[in-house]
Amino acid sequence: MDEAQQNSEIEKIANLMIHDGISPDEQEPAKLEKYKNQVKEDCNLNDEDAMKLVYETLLFRKLKSSDSGDLLDKGSDFGAGFS
Repeated sequence: MDEAQQNSEIEKIANLMIHDGISPDEQEPAKLEKYKNQVKEDCNLNDEDAMKLVYETLLFRKLKSSDSGDLLDKGSDFGAGFS
């Protein structure tokens, strides 16, 4: 998966989480299972890589709520893979 595809998937999953009322601080794997499965289906990733993308999505949402800059460009400042 290239960077553009990864960024697009992060934005898609973030929007699903917002729609479902999932907090950006959520860490309960059972509550995040739906999003992991969606990433696996969309991106053909294994469980571990799909879950990493879900956690990157949570970080993206935290950044989005705290900063008005270009989040995808600033991701590397926080060690996220969507930079």
